Amino acid sequence: MTTPNVISPIAADLAPAVATPCFVVAEDRILHNLAVTAKACGGVERLMPHVKTHRAPWLIRLLLAHGVGAFKASTLAEVEMVLAAGATRVTWAFPTVNPQNIGRFVELARFFPNAELTGLVDSRHGLDVWAALLDGTSRSVNLRVDLDPGMGRTGIPMDDSALELARAVAGLGRLAGWHLYDGHIRGDAEERREKVHQLAAALDTLQSGLRRDGIEVDAVGGCSYTFDLWPRSAMPYVSPGTWVYSNAQHLRELAHHVWLAAGFVLTTVISTRNGTATLDAGSKAISPDKPQTQRFQGAGEIVMMNEEHTVVRNDTLNVGDRLLLVPEHTCTTAYLYSNALVRALDGRWEYRDQLGSERTVIPLPR
Repeated sequence: MTTPNVISPIAADLAPAVATPCFVVAEDRILHNLAVTAKACGGVERLMPHVKTHRAPWLIRLLLAHGVGAFKASTLAEVEMVLAAGATRVTWAFPTVNPQNIGRFVELARFFPNAELTGLVDSRHGLDVWAALLDGTSRSVNLRVDLDPGMGRTGIPMDDSALELARAVAGLGRLAGWHLYDGHIRGDAEERREKVHQLAAALDTLQSGLRRDGIEVDAVGGCSYTFDLWPRSAMPYVSPGTWVYSNAQHLRELAHHVWLAAGFVLTTVISTRNGTATLDAGSKAISPDKPQTQRFQGAGEIVMMNEEHTVVRNDTLNVGDRLLLVPEHTCTTAYLYSNALVRALDGRWEYRDQLGSERTVIPLPR
């Protein structure tokens, strides 16, 4: 299988001195992906991209400069990265009940007083923890009620229990609205459209319940498979994920968006034998959360993968060849690297920092 949407000279364009494995990014392709994503959902102002895809502060600044105004994050490290990069609207899309983590999030509001910070709750227990820590603090911190649209991971059922929780949050004066992540939705376009239609109807029922109480709020959510199917009237803000770099899976299954691969793993062939080639990019270098035979495209069938090696079936590669692999999942690939080798818009190559696997945050000044 050939590598989708790869400019073949890109690997040859890199200086031989580049160490491998290396995470490689093409900035012009990111801007292409932004343009087609914004068009698909009806405008860049509707996007609230999820930063777990890249965890790169330079990318936050790039998106801000091109009209993106709000971001979602999974971890506290990502929240602080987004704020430090200059964003002023951040949703922490992780309904934790850990008081230390919530306390840290609330503390960030003091150091970024111009930012709107939003957390998630999906239980009364979680709300009680938030309420205690928010008492007497900045009004810039609000909460969304996380809904479970059938994924079965987090979120409260889309029934009267969700209304009860939302009313309790509203009673604190902290209700920002709803959060609905439908990452379980797959199928062809019509199947996905029908599922979104059903969820939109359920969400409208919840919204109507709040309106009867005089409460008007919005919703944010969606995923790469549904963001373009949600009507703006139901969900003003959508959060497609992996479009920034795209990945092999989305290039196959969502080809109608015309996304381009923009994040790669550069690898070197270190050995060949019996119709196979051994690469220096193993499970610590690319898509470790995917089935072994599906972790990337661009080099041939994966025969074996260890921590630092991958053997592929290929009888045309030579020792010393370098390849650009397209990850099956770029979120967990970018997470493995503390920097990326970026081809800038002017054609220059430069290393740029990213969070990598960092889960802690830099101590804030007191």
